[in-house]
Amino acid sequence: MQPGDLVRITRASIGVPKNTIGLVVKARVHDEVGDIREISHVDEVYTMFHVQLLCMPARGMNGVVRRYLAQDLRKLK
Repeated sequence: MQPGDLVRITRASIGVPKNTIGLVVKARVHDEVGDIREISHVDEVYTMFHVQLLCMPARGMNGVVRRYLAQDLRKLK
């Protein structure tokens, strides 16, 4: 996944139901301490995706950006 991809959220969270559609606006690589650019040695690396939620005007969350891990997202074709 990369910024600009449409994704489906596969895990429900507070205020965001499962199967919500979103747009990836940023992807950052982190390790257990913080941003990987500040670290010289890395043990465990993960990517945090910033997703702008779409199609949620009834909940007042349309356009809100939330952060997700790769296992919580599925790329739409």
